[in-house]
Amino acid sequence: MASTYSPSLKLTLMGDGDQAGLWGQTTNTNLGTLLEQAITGVTSIVMSNANYTLISLNGVTDEARNAVLVVTGVNNAVRDLIPPVVKKLYIIANNTTGGYGIRVIGATGTGITIPNGATQIVYCDGTNFVAAGGAFVNGTVLGVTSGGTGLSTLTANSVMLGNGTSSPTFVAPGTAGNILTSNGTTWASAAIGGDGFASGTRMAFNQTNAPTGWTKSTSVDDAAFRLVSGSVSSGGSVNFTTAFASQTPTGSISISSISGSAGATTLSTPQIPSHSHTITGGAYSGTGVQTERTGSASATTNSTGGGDSHTHPFSFSSGSATFTGNAINLAVKYVDLIIAQKN
Repeated sequence: MASTYSPSLKLTLMGDGDQAGLWGQTTNTNLGTLLEQAITGVTSIVMSNANYTLISLNGVTDEARNAVLVVTGVNNAVRDLIPPVVKKLYIIANNTTGGYGIRVIGATGTGITIPNGATQIVYCDGTNFVAAGGAFVNGTVLGVTSGGTGLSTLTANSVMLGNGTSSPTFVAPGTAGNILTSNGTTWASAAIGGDGFASGTRMAFNQTNAPTGWTKSTSVDDAAFRLVSGSVSSGGSVNFTTAFASQTPTGSISISSISGSAGATTLSTPQIPSHSHTITGGAYSGTGVQTERTGSASATTNSTGGGDSHTHPFSFSSGSATFTGNAINLAVKYVDLIIAQKN
């Protein structure tokens, strides 16, 4: 009776009376080579941007019998890895480059896609290839609720946004120099500018026109800035350029002045200080026309005067004066600013 082969591992099944003298060799190949390959064998499969059908041979070593398939090579799209449609368990690693998944599928039936960089236990039930262990379901990638993304590929160079239990969404980089901004609900790529400020924010800018997204305020002109520690306000009535200009001080001074002289006053006897006078004279002797000075004599008058007060008449007049000065240059340097409000 001729030998046959097992349907899954294709081991040699020797018939009665067949392979006389070769039983030992065939048995060693079955047990020591082919079964070991099916249980512990690891082989490398190189894809070249095309579908790849595993080599499957009867009674000798091949690719399809191995337990572990490490797939390498370069793919520019999702390509098929095609094992025989027989009951078999595989561990398959998608180590290809290019960023694409590989689909494990037989010549008939359905299959499963393994994302780039992933390793998955896959088995064939005799009809279809399915994932083992619940990591992949019905050929789809791992869902969000199972810790995956729900996507087989991710958008290159984009920021991934969570989306609840659904697959994530992506924010593209946009224009060079953009930043990631929030509108309170989601994120977007936006140009740097006023977008980082709340609506109604007022700021000063050294330019004639307000930036994009801002409105120029025209209610105040030719005014200075004042720093305060409390509430802001405004005041004053003189324009900045008027107050700070070249000035020459001029003006007049109204004065009250005293000028004139004291008038002459004749003092009366009661107004002069109290005083007396001494009178000195000669002493004479003889009679008739014959007299002779014999010495001197003196006498004092009675006191007179009372020392009373007196006044002097005086007159004065008021007047005015004018003054002028040198120019004072208050024309300080300045830089114009505008106030703009965020829309």
